Amino acid sequence: MLGNLLRLVILAALWGGSFLFLRIAVPEFGPLPLVELRVAIAGLFLLPALWLRYRLADIKENAKQIFLLGIIHSAIPFSLLAYSTLSLTAGFTSILNSTSPLFAAIVGWLWLKDRLGVTRVIGLLLGFTGVMVLVWDKVAFKAEGSGLAVVTALTAALLYGIGANYANQRLRDVHPPVVAAGSQISAALILLPFALWAVPLTAPSFTAWSSAIALGVLSTGIAYILYFHLIRNIGAIGAIAVTFLIPVFGMLWGWLFLHEPVTGHMLAGTAIILFGTALTTGLVKLAAAR
Repeated sequence: MLGNLLRLVILAALWGGSFLFLRIAVPEFGPLPLVELRVAIAGLFLLPALWLRYRLADIKENAKQIFLLGIIHSAIPFSLLAYSTLSLTAGFTSILNSTSPLFAAIVGWLWLKDRLGVTRVIGLLLGFTGVMVLVWDKVAFKAEGSGLAVVTALTAALLYGIGANYANQRLRDVHPPVVAAGSQISAALILLPFALWAVPLTAPSFTAWSSAIALGVLSTGIAYILYFHLIRNIGAIGAIAVTFLIPVFGMLWGWLFLHEPVTGHMLAGTAIILFGTALTTGLVKLAAAR
């Protein structure tokens, strides 16, 4: 139990850092080239460990499932979040990402027929109320508005919810490094033609390259091994509860390194979302009525 808790904290710090790295590197690389670098670096980082410790045949035996996971859990949501960080702060984007467990619960209910119950339904309602509080003054779809960025970030969270349930259902018995490496390599192959089409005309700076490498190695390669270990040990809903801590680190890293503001509005929205998520995932239970 303690080991899983430690993995959750480390994973939250790494994924919270991903929003910092995106904010630094996306303006210079563009969303698609940066995400291609992210998944390609992660795949190459994971490949030696996979080669030495596990059978590459494991990827072949689960190729369809891993390929699909690479699309719905990496290629598309990574690209959507990269686009979002062009106009949203690292902290704000990480808060929107914390809705992933809410979407995971809904997907589990619709697809896997998981029971929700009164407490979880209240949690869902609270969670999405928190989202409304958070984005109320930001959903403007004018040229200078950030409404589309908010929608893309929430769509990425939905895809994470789908991907977590899919991995738990179809790939739970596959070694986590196999799933992590295979999904990132799949995502790199899928995104390659789009990334080549959008290659930046100006060479990115050393800082942008450093952020891209950190994004690939720390926030993707190492993070995904931890994540799939957690799915295997505590299930999809338990593992995706890491998003409780991601906004804390997302806001912390953004404040420390980018001097992004942390407002009372953001903290209020975060508190409502996280309390709703706690109810939805069963980490907090309401007293039963007698």
